[in-house]
Amino acid sequence: TLAYIVAFRLYLALRRRGGDSLDDVNRWWIIAAAAIGATFGSKFLYWFEDPQLTSQHLHDSAYLLGGKTIVGALIGGLFAVEMMKRHLRITARTGDLFAVPLCVGIAIGRVGCFLTGVSDHTVGSPTTLPWGMNAGDGVMRQPVQLYEIAFMLLLGWFLWRRMAKPHLAGDIFRMFMVGYFSFRLLCDFLKPDIRVFAGLSSIQWACVAMLLYYARDVKRWLAARATQEMFSPVPS
Repeated sequence: TLAYIVAFRLYLALRRRGGDSLDDVNRWWIIAAAAIGATFGSKFLYWFEDPQLTSQHLHDSAYLLGGKTIVGALIGGLFAVEMMKRHLRITARTGDLFAVPLCVGIAIGRVGCFLTGVSDHTVGSPTTLPWGMNAGDGVMRQPVQLYEIAFMLLLGWFLWRRMAKPHLAGDIFRMFMVGYFSFRLLCDFLKPDIRVFAGLSSIQWACVAMLLYYARDVKRWLAARATQEMFSPVPS
């Protein structure tokens, strides 16, 4: 609850400070589409985290409605917004204002995951590292929620600074998505998740798919970076 409240207030503050390419009516349609898409996406991908377990609980509404995943929420929200934009004939990029609030919201939300412990199903794998933590089952585990909190705060700081510089509309949100999916692809190796194919979990495969979706943008950023370095003045 705190994550939603703080993230939304931060979004409103950014919108007041920097303005918005959309009017109020269209912006609220976009927010509604993002919320609905995120809800369905978070449930849908959760069902595929453990396909065998899901198949055993197809008639168990408590199981089907009980879980969710951030990766699924981001994917569902993204495509729901794109569908709504097409319906409203909006061509402007609309995600930049959400990037930093999402970073802060996810960081706060992971505090809840960390405090919940094993029953939250977000704990890390057992470890012998000195910073391993007991999540409530007596096993020292990777504190993956703390890793994610630290990463999201760093990513939010980076995007905040990037917003103040010239950038292509939509790139701030794309950078957020690429950053988060890259982190989850790597960090989820530290979790005891079900590996559904080729040593990757369903969430990791979803991350791979989304990184391929944004591959052209990553290539464009790298090319722009290389060009900038090529023409930057050589220090004397």
